[in-house]
Amino acid sequence: MDIVYFDLETQRTANDVGGWDKKDLMGMSLGVTYSSKDQAYEIFSEKRAGDLVARLQRADLVVGYNIVNFDYHVLMAYTILDLVHQLPTLDLLLDIEKVAGHRMKLEDVAQGTLGVGKVAEGLDAIRWWREGKIMEIAEYCCFDVKVTKMVHEYGAQNGELFYDDRFARRQRVEVKWSLE
Repeated sequence: MDIVYFDLETQRTANDVGGWDKKDLMGMSLGVTYSSKDQAYEIFSEKRAGDLVARLQRADLVVGYNIVNFDYHVLMAYTILDLVHQLPTLDLLLDIEKVAGHRMKLEDVAQGTLGVGKVAEGLDAIRWWREGKIMEIAEYCCFDVKVTKMVHEYGAQNGELFYDDRFARRQRVEVKWSLE
């Protein structure tokens, strides 16, 4: 089975394009995948967005964090495909939200479960894009893919994840994920 972990960064903010309902105008700066079959990362520039879509189509399962409501909508500006409905997808955020009853950041789940935080924020990646710092975006996006993979693997192996609530109390979230 080829599980492909996926994340992308954008060129523009929601404010830059006139709101969150215009994700298709944000533009992809870089997209990153990690294939469990190939055990390799691949980095896609905006010029290779079509190759990224093709890579996701070959996956047995695409796993990401908030990819259904964000990343896919940004990427659909580069394809005629309806990625939300055409790709076999596990969006960790949507699954966690169903159980916990609210949305939470990847940072919160990774920190609570693995003791690992993110290395930057999406706004940093947009600033780097404007400054021409493509390598920083690539490193950040690869790290987000790695953290997503680690959270998924932990959840699949242990059936649970953890996070600290707004009162700094450790909370448990039950998940039913598989690596097969």
